[in-house]
Amino acid sequence: MQINALFEPDTENGGFVVTFPDFPQGVTQGDSEEEATEMAVDAISLVIEELIKRGEEIPQQGKVRGRKYRVIELPALAAAKVELYRAFRASGIRRAELARRIGISKGNVERLFSLRHRSRLDQIEAALAAVGKKLTVLVQAA
Repeated sequence: MQINALFEPDTENGGFVVTFPDFPQGVTQGDSEEEATEMAVDAISLVIEELIKRGEEIPQQGKVRGRKYRVIELPALAAAKVELYRAFRASGIRRAELARRIGISKGNVERLFSLRHRSRLDQIEAALAAVGKKLTVLVQAA
């Protein structure tokens, strides 16, 4: 999952201030571009986690708008969880029904959506299958 991040130089303190134009909230900063990028991954993960807790939609990536923009990528497991959440919302079923379909408790469904919890990939695959989706992996040059 890729997210657009706007990196603006912090003229008063140095470093960069990072915001996410496709999301309703979220701001972070770093003393260097590398640190700001690391902080951006953490910040957007927290924003997405909060959207999931509230049952809200997670925005799709918009167009990159200029030189100050960078694309932030979530770790693979977090990206799989976001896509599971999106597929779940689109399916229209409830958490209890998803739990029943894959044979786990409702509390474990919550963990499947939590970006902080280290879920097993086979559980995410099963949950995706329960909502009519399939997980595929793509490996690219770094």
